[in-house]
Amino acid sequence: MTPDQHAEAAAQLLQAEETGQQCDLLSLAYPGMTLDDAYAVQAALVAQKLAQGHRKIGWKIGLTSRAMQQALNITTPDSGVLLDDMVFENASTVPAGRFIQPRVEAEIAFVMKSPLPGRDCTRDDILKATDYVAPSLEILDTRILRTDPKTGQARIITDTISDNAANAGIVMGAAQHPVDAFDLRRVGAILKRDGVVEETGLGAGVLDDPVTSVLWLARRMADYGQQIEAGDIVLSGSFIRPVECPPGTQIHADFADFGTVEISFE
Repeated sequence: MTPDQHAEAAAQLLQAEETGQQCDLLSLAYPGMTLDDAYAVQAALVAQKLAQGHRKIGWKIGLTSRAMQQALNITTPDSGVLLDDMVFENASTVPAGRFIQPRVEAEIAFVMKSPLPGRDCTRDDILKATDYVAPSLEILDTRILRTDPKTGQARIITDTISDNAANAGIVMGAAQHPVDAFDLRRVGAILKRDGVVEETGLGAGVLDDPVTSVLWLARRMADYGQQIEAGDIVLSGSFIRPVECPPGTQIHADFADFGTVEISFE
């Protein structure tokens, strides 16, 4: 893909978000699309949002768990950018029409107090740079069709990455913990939709350790001239399958002693 095509694809995604009408699969429109192309489209999309006055607040890591990889038939993690307009207060309500096809995931969020080195980053670097960890929900949305109606082809990882890794919203729980206060591999969540348990999982579902997920991101970002900065929120990846949230949905995630998070959809 050319830089003009990256900008063209990003404009399609932005229009889909603004109008609520999903665009066609980019992987069909640009059949030779590579992962580098997909991240270039994502960068162009984010650049347009920053030009509109939005501010970057962190990063999300996706497709780190077997549950998520199997849900999308994908084997490679991906990442996206968190922006200030994606933040929803705990126990608040998402207005009607804000998203196209919202879903939620339960995750452990890392909030950084210092920047991370890139390619040479270590596990110890992650632990030293983390200010605190917290329970969180990520709200996903898809500005790209999940399946092409003509060919039946499902979206692939280049579609997902281009679409800012399906990133749409973040809800942080009130609890904040030192990164070593819990064995994050054993931190679990019970996620209920309208009072019914839909998913359960453990932090170990994320690359065997959520810290490993943040380490993957820090190293990958070096390939794209990026870095995790002080103050950034990093969503380490979901350890449950995404839960659909049609209008009227109420979501409650119980992380036991780690905290709780909830969100409703109008």
